[in-house]
Parts: sequence; structure tokens; C-alpha cells
Amino acid sequence: MKMPRVECEFCQRHIAAGIVAGRASKGRLWRHDPTERPELFGDALVSCAGSLGIVDLPGPGAQMEFVEVDDEPDEELVGPLGTMALF
Repeated sequence: MKMPRVECEFCQRHIAAGIVAGRASKGRLWRHDPTERPELFGDALVSCAGSLGIVDLPGPGAQMEFVEVDDEPDEELVGPLGTMALF
């Protein structure tokens, strides 16, 4: 399953976010290293401050929008027996 990527508010990188159970519009960022890790911390294993944070996901829980649709077809399709095509 491809997970949506959301920008981390601390390091501004796009990180994968998994859906939080029971909250379809929220996701938890995956653990990731800060961008300045080698310079500041050497070989120590350090996570970004934004790791495992809960963020809004771009899509699954979004409100659907109404779109205007032309209900009247330009021309009526009639089958060989005078029936209309349904599909």
C-alpha cells in the first residue's frame, strides 16, 4: 500500500504517514532522522522531533465537493429495438 507523504513541520521533508486507527483523516509520521544528523550528532541514532507526530492526511477524510453536472444529454441514444442504452 502506498502511503501519503506529508511535510514534517520540523525538518520540512516529505515523510510517509500511516493512517491512525479510528481517525481516517489523521496520520502518524514515520520515524526519520533530522537532516543535520551527521554534523551535529555523529554516529548516534537520533530521531527528528517531528517523528511519530500526528498530522492531517491529504485525502482520505476530505469532504467531497458538489460539482455541477449537465443532466440533459445532447442527443438521446436509442437501441435497435427502441430501447435506451443503460451503460
